[in-house]
Amino acid sequence: METHFFTKLSPKYSAAYRNYYTYQNLQSVRTASFIFLTLSIVIRILYHVFPESLTKAQNFPEFNFVNWIFIVVTPFFYIGSHLLVLRMRKTKRATAEMALFVFIFALYIISCGMYSSFISTSDPSNALTLYLIALSIVSVLFVFEYYETIVLLIGIELLFTMMLFHAQVGPTEMTHNQMISAILLAGFYLTSRYFFSYKASYYGQIVEIRQKNDEIEKANTFKNQVLGTVAHDLRNPIAAVESLAMMMELEDIDEDTQESLTMMRESCVKARTIIDDLLDAARNENTNSFDTRKTELNEMLRGIVNTWKIQQGGNGNVVLISDVKTVYAQINHDKFPRVIDNLISNALKFSKESDNVEVHLNTDKNNILIKVKDHGLGIPKAMIPKLFERFSGAGRTGLRGEQSTGIGLSIVKDIVESHHGKITVESVEGEGSTFVIVLPVAA
Repeated sequence: METHFFTKLSPKYSAAYRNYYTYQNLQSVRTASFIFLTLSIVIRILYHVFPESLTKAQNFPEFNFVNWIFIVVTPFFYIGSHLLVLRMRKTKRATAEMALFVFIFALYIISCGMYSSFISTSDPSNALTLYLIALSIVSVLFVFEYYETIVLLIGIELLFTMMLFHAQVGPTEMTHNQMISAILLAGFYLTSRYFFSYKASYYGQIVEIRQKNDEIEKANTFKNQVLGTVAHDLRNPIAAVESLAMMMELEDIDEDTQESLTMMRESCVKARTIIDDLLDAARNENTNSFDTRKTELNEMLRGIVNTWKIQQGGNGNVVLISDVKTVYAQINHDKFPRVIDNLISNALKFSKESDNVEVHLNTDKNNILIKVKDHGLGIPKAMIPKLFERFSGAGRTGLRGEQSTGIGLSIVKDIVESHHGKITVESVEGEGSTFVIVLPVAA
């Protein structure tokens, strides 16, 4: 924190900070005047409830007179501060009138505490508690500029000197009291400037955070625009290439050409998968709505597995093994199938063509367990802790050269957690991996 005991605030935030603390000062005036007025009224009530005990106290006539002044004058500060707060909310701009109003109230509170201390005893140095309390309250509640603090100190010292002459104290007592006042005012100055520095530092941090948030929001918007452009401009050419490859396969072609066409189609699928992963990552970061409906999972998983069998030309190495007849969960039908597809795709990527990929469905108490199990390469133990982190470097090339975007499993984790579930992985190198999804059973 940069302190400003004897310096002004940097021009970078000075104007905006002045608007900010002026509004806070006005709110403090309104609160402090209400409390002060309440205390004065309570004391007036006590005068009537316990008249004999209080009216015989030392200097009661002075206390009585001052109490009436407090009750009459303080409401004007409350009303004035309330009106200025309302104006400040509309204009969002501090004025010299507002600063002067706060300055006068601070001087009023300090003079009230000072005079109360004077009339409590004939020797002010023996009873400066109220004076000290008033100085402490003003230094903590209100923020003043450097020059305002100096002017306030001069005004307080002049008032204190006038009251010493009014009390007709001797030279020795006057010197003694002036020394005590000087110590109190020095403490007031340092405390006031410290809180000015602290609040200025806090305000500067808030402004910087807002600026960073704006920059992040702009960058995020730009990222979404770029991803939208990627989706629009790349999907159509990729679809055209894939369609062309499918049309060429209908003709009589030799084996080498067929291999090339197959490679073209697989490359198109990979490119489309990368685009989908990037778009899903952007959507998962920026969507707050997540609609689900009650779904029977046997039926859903069976449909996903059958789709994979069709894509593989009827091969049966993706199988569903269910231990329950019917089980329901709240499922988002746009996102959750992507979870299973991603896990099956990864399992096939790191498995031999002859190995099965098993999708298990069973229940455990009030939870649903979905397991995607393969018998492939397995995952290195050191890689497992960062497996679900985005762009963590945990992505690996598949057995047949399939590339990884590094964000697929992070998307899976986000979607599962959006379903109030969790996902874990168990793996042994050389034996395979099992991804376990735990979901709550639908009511």
